[in-house]
Amino acid sequence: KRGRILLDGRDIAHLPPQQIARMGIGWVQDDRGIYSTLSVLENLLLPPVVSEESWSLDKVFSIFPLLKERAAQAGSKLSGGEQQMLAIARVLRMGARILLLDEPTEGLAPLFVQRVGEILKEIKSHGLTVLLVEQNLRFATTVADTHHLIVNGRTVRSLSNQEVVREERELLEYLGV
Repeated sequence: KRGRILLDGRDIAHLPPQQIARMGIGWVQDDRGIYSTLSVLENLLLPPVVSEESWSLDKVFSIFPLLKERAAQAGSKLSGGEQQMLAIARVLRMGARILLLDEPTEGLAPLFVQRVGEILKEIKSHGLTVLLVEQNLRFATTVADTHHLIVNGRTVRSLSNQEVVREERELLEYLGV
């Protein structure tokens, strides 16, 4: 059974990925999806610009100064946290207005978890929408406005940050974490 995914009232579930990207949806994969043999700069320049809302390199580097410092380095030489920043920056360069992030803090050192949170807040301050799949509830409450517990493709609960904090133990048990 297939559900529907609506964007501006239009069902996009059946559309090919490149058409969805042109509509302004960018996906930051859990494996980060960067090109390990290309430099940071090449990784930022390679994806096509699909929207007028594309971020310039200067704007990207203003939020990700570490990427500017490492512009000539190969993607494989970056730490996991730096690779995650690069993956997010690539989606912004393409012109996404909605970012889908799958477990962006998985496997990251605490310092990078904090930095990813700061980056996501900064992105939101620019008017972009962030849809986050995350099991780290403490992290999620620092960046999310609303939380949805989804089971078998259905939203079974919607919670505020306060409810997530109050019910953290039960939610973690439910998630099997």
